Amino acid sequence: MIYLMIIVFLVGYISIAMEHSIKINKASIALLIGMVLWVVYIYLAPSIVQSVSAESFTDFLSHNGGLTHLNFKEQVSSFVINHQLLETIGDISETLLFLTGAMTVVEIIDVHGGFNFITNWIITRKRRKLLWLVAIITFFLSSVLDNLTTTIVMVMLIRKIVDDRKERWIFCSMVVLAANSGGAWSPIGDVTTIMLWVKGNITSFAIMKNVFLPSLVSLIVPVFITQYWLKGKLPASPNEEFWDDPNSLNYYLTPLNRFIVLVSGISILILAPVFKAVTGLPPFIGVLLGVSILWIYTEIMYNHKKNMSENIKIRVERIFQRLDISTLMFFLGILLAVDALSRAGILVSLAGFMTAHIPNIYAQTISIGVMSSIFDNVPLLAGAMGMYPIVSETMLASATNPEFLQNFVVDGTFWHFIAYCVGTGGSILLIGSAAGVILMGLERITFAWYLKRISLLALIGYLCGAGVYLLQLMIF
Repeated sequence: MIYLMIIVFLVGYISIAMEHSIKINKASIALLIGMVLWVVYIYLAPSIVQSVSAESFTDFLSHNGGLTHLNFKEQVSSFVINHQLLETIGDISETLLFLTGAMTVVEIIDVHGGFNFITNWIITRKRRKLLWLVAIITFFLSSVLDNLTTTIVMVMLIRKIVDDRKERWIFCSMVVLAANSGGAWSPIGDVTTIMLWVKGNITSFAIMKNVFLPSLVSLIVPVFITQYWLKGKLPASPNEEFWDDPNSLNYYLTPLNRFIVLVSGISILILAPVFKAVTGLPPFIGVLLGVSILWIYTEIMYNHKKNMSENIKIRVERIFQRLDISTLMFFLGILLAVDALSRAGILVSLAGFMTAHIPNIYAQTISIGVMSSIFDNVPLLAGAMGMYPIVSETMLASATNPEFLQNFVVDGTFWHFIAYCVGTGGSILLIGSAAGVILMGLERITFAWYLKRISLLALIGYLCGAGVYLLQLMIF
């Protein structure tokens, strides 16, 4: 049964990596392996629960005296269903609800033209200056927005300025690098950092303090090299927004309406870590609180637009239909699959194997980051989180190797470094990140072109950023 779980996961993982070749949505595969692994695990549990989860199982029985009349197999089944599975669903729900709220906020800003305030800042025609401007704006924008939205906004902007397709590909490729680097240092900038933050592996201030500089270096190095490919000024082209279509929502919205939506939405995302720190409540409550307030504002705004047809109004209930549910289903399936492997003790065994054969924790993490350019970084990180649980002070005090386990305490070196590595490592290949994949769809950039022109630059930036992180540890 153990080997069956491993085979199911590996086959599913390979299928996810080959999504564009086999033409099957990765969310469907992730859900399939997540469900199958839990089905296999519940039949496997009676033979392993006392060796893998003995303390937790004993505690469960002691608090549920009504199970004493059941046989051992029925007790284990109740433990898996009423304790382990519910605990897993609770943890995953925190992440999914936060993502749902954040995606809703971003969509509200987008449909109401809030991002136009950002795109209208860029008016330069100098190629090198434009490259740096686009890279820096993307870097900071992606720290509060998801990589997909940031990439879409910036690519649409570049389309208005750069007419030559191959030249535009260079700018857009730097957008991918900037979006991934910018998301790595913020607790809300990338799905991977959100997972670490929501689960309590990292705190918001610590991740920003320790990973900001390495992330910035991982972008600056490739942009610095790329600028020498570009010379002179771009030819003039009109960069106008047309707001005179009475069938368009933008025709009826004032600049103040758009600005309020933009500032409110960005504030909701930025203040999520503050809300968690002040109240102690999970971050999704703060984000959904913000969504409700923004929802009420848009309702009031539309109620005052008496001359606007209801068909033109994009109320929040219509925005819910625009959310990328398949992405949420992908995360659900992957996280369920990885947790099933963790409950079965497979990830703990894998951690022991890696520790024995790659004892250097930094070499392990850099390797995982490079792997994220081939495989999706979400299951990679989820697997790493399952392999290395958070170490408590009690565990540290009684450990025979406290120096090694110190890497896995809250805000330990491993968690910060892996946030950097899986966040930026995906830039090495075009298929290694959600930003890269969406760019393939928007600009039809070929895998081979990116591999030839950008991959080495991304790898150099990735390694330079990793070096800066390790240098920080030595100095501070």
